[in-house]
Amino acid sequence: MSFGYQVLGFGSSASASSLNLFGSRGVFVGGFTSSYVNTIDYITIANTGNATDFGNTGVTKRGAGATTNGSRGVIGAGKTTGNGTINVIEYITIATTGNATDFGDLTVARNTVAATSNGSRGVFGGGNSSGDTIDYITIDTTGNATDFGNLVTTNEVLSATSNGPRGVFGGGYNAGSNLDVLQYITIATTGNTTDFGNLTVARHGLAATSDGSRGVFAGGDSGSRSNVIDYIAIDTTGNATDFGNLTVARFGIGATSDGSRGVFGGGQLADSSKTDVIDYITIANTGNATDFGDLEDERYLCTSTSGT
Repeated sequence: MSFGYQVLGFGSSASASSLNLFGSRGVFVGGFTSSYVNTIDYITIANTGNATDFGNTGVTKRGAGATTNGSRGVIGAGKTTGNGTINVIEYITIATTGNATDFGDLTVARNTVAATSNGSRGVFGGGNSSGDTIDYITIDTTGNATDFGNLVTTNEVLSATSNGPRGVFGGGYNAGSNLDVLQYITIATTGNTTDFGNLTVARHGLAATSDGSRGVFAGGDSGSRSNVIDYIAIDTTGNATDFGNLTVARFGIGATSDGSRGVFGGGQLADSSKTDVIDYITIANTGNATDFGDLEDERYLCTSTSGT
């Protein structure tokens, strides 16, 4: 399967063959068990089964954001041992197992960020120490991040996805309140976000992914653990629509896609225990998620991306 990038205008139909936003291998990075972890494990998204060890991050962390150019995965921000937020960016070559390598630094140290890309430029938005900061990197070139703009609605524990040109941030938490806000950027052009619409349920700690056209937002906490999956057409602003439900209601999950199947891994349950559950959907078809397998360990506030 080819993941060569081409710029699509809004209103175009994207696919896994026209964007390098995806890959056949999904990776889940970091998180919290009874302590912060540096675990990286992987799955083949088209084949159900348990995750396999990939390597380790250089820094133990949870609440990072991850994105891809279809081959390189970059992981930025997080919270580490001693409750310190970090600005560290690391990267992996997704096709080759091994440990992460230093990439550079974000403009602001923070955790519970959201990340997405247009297949070339990666963006990191929000987080609990920066609130509204968005910064960006060129994924195939190591170095420090640059200021992009700001979220119009300040939040943390949010999610993000894209169709290539447009990135959409969804949900989050601000000043004691769950948010249902959706806001978007044009990834190739720096600037602040613009209102997109609203999720079906206000919540934080949710995860997002896409098939290059349809974006899905899953799980989180809306005052209790949520199993809600809702979706948007990324190139058309408006409110989200109900998609179905996860197999297990949970908060702090990771999500990624191969351009067709979306997978959701890990999370924290209503009793505050952690889970290793991975479940999946076919993004083009609404309906409930199906069991996929298990992560290497039970954890939450992990992040996920994919590549080939």
